[in-house]
Amino acid sequence: MEVESVKCECCGLQEDCTEDYIRRVKASFDGKWLCGLCAEVVRDESNRGRRKSNAVEEAIRDHMFFCSQSTSNPAVGVADGVRQMLRRRSGEYSKPPAVASPKKYGRMDG
Repeated sequence: MEVESVKCECCGLQEDCTEDYIRRVKASFDGKWLCGLCAEVVRDESNRGRRKSNAVEEAIRDHMFFCSQSTSNPAVGVADGVRQMLRRRSGEYSKPPAVASPKKYGRMDG
């Protein structure tokens, strides 16, 4: 199996995929390579416009425009999302900022 590096035409994310998989994705999206996340968005949007003969083409165009408006690297967005999720799970967002406490840090004489 030959593996090739491809770049998403929407968000620019680069992935290593088999040639067969690349062909199938391109066949689904009018010859354009889309990463998994962008492919899901385009599928959802095109399913909403099912009655239109060019629903996939329109969904790709709209999503490419959306991605072009976002200037950050997609990996940064994913990392930020994971960071927020971990903070929420650890309770960091629900607690007020840490203040030195006599109980926690020993006796504070002042």
